[in-house]
Amino acid sequence: MIIAFVLLWYGLVPVGGAFVTRHNWRVFRRRFDELRLRPFPDYRTYCRGIGGVYRFIGGFESLTDGHTLWIRNGELTIPVELSGAHTYVLPMPEQREDLEAFDPGEDAPERIRWDRVSSLTEGAKVFVGGCLLLRGERLTFLSTRDQPLLVIFYDGPDRSLTIKTILTGRHKNEYWNAITPYAFILGAFSQIIITINFLFRPAFRLTVVTALTALFTPLFPLIPPGILCTLLYQRLRRHARRLRAYRDLVRLPLRYLPPNGTEGRLPDGEPYGVRYYSRLPPAPEEKRIPLLVPEETAGRHGEWYIMGALGEDSAGSDLPREPRDPFATYGAIPGKPEVLARRFTVKAYLLEISAWFVLLAGIGLNIFFISLIFILIFLPPG
Repeated sequence: MIIAFVLLWYGLVPVGGAFVTRHNWRVFRRRFDELRLRPFPDYRTYCRGIGGVYRFIGGFESLTDGHTLWIRNGELTIPVELSGAHTYVLPMPEQREDLEAFDPGEDAPERIRWDRVSSLTEGAKVFVGGCLLLRGERLTFLSTRDQPLLVIFYDGPDRSLTIKTILTGRHKNEYWNAITPYAFILGAFSQIIITINFLFRPAFRLTVVTALTALFTPLFPLIPPGILCTLLYQRLRRHARRLRAYRDLVRLPLRYLPPNGTEGRLPDGEPYGVRYYSRLPPAPEEKRIPLLVPEETAGRHGEWYIMGALGEDSAGSDLPREPRDPFATYGAIPGKPEVLARRFTVKAYLLEISAWFVLLAGIGLNIFFISLIFILIFLPPG
């Protein structure tokens, strides 16, 4: 019974919550990835009342009625009905020179209630994607049952929004989720009940020792000597999380391309595609081609794929250039995107499995020492 309670409250329930958490963040990234392919509404579309699924970016202008957000760019001011919307605030970038440029960090976007939006500063940048429908005589972004609005408050250049959202929009520590604290409380309560019931029955001293040991199970990863394994687990988990972010980044340009194709078109009609190079071509400092993932992730053959808008520039170069669309991916990848994505996925899974083995080994080590202490205290000699 003791082992069953431990497995249930300290294992199955938090792990179940972990899968739910991971799924929710996957849905968040997938939804954003779909919406960034939608067109922007222009003045003509808005005046004609042509509804549909759109994306829009602008500045937070005002909040009326407690639930209607007004967003303005240089051309349009559009109301957003926040009720039913999925609203997030992207983490602010850390201004540290030693921060890894490709590291997703430990802070995930914060999901906020729509009634907390009033606390945000006017002028903050906002992305909204979803259904633009007629409400009265004005087109308004509205949530529907099938397509709830996605609203993201962010800081920084518009062109960095896609990368930042895909990098940070993932679980920080999936085991510690909204369900975990309640599971730990119920697990500890069940062990206390067992201990009280058998504490004054000498024949069940071993049961008392086992229950007391199980009571402290959530603390096992945090005490020596097992804490060394916990630190290694955290390091492996962070690296696995980073590799998953790399996987998603190298897949971004493929959304604009047909299957097995190298050229496509952006939502505004601009030609977009990929060009292969045996080595990274030189470019002026002011037009330096950004890397989507670190150069050390390159394969053995040193091949480079550059994604961007196609067509010769004024100098006659056919090197892909920065697209007009701020959501379109522009940059260089040190290898074929599909191959790199598979490689990152496999490495991430192997690292995660290794991390859990290391963590369980540390917990097992602590269980051995704690059980030994309780046996010496509660069991009579001889």
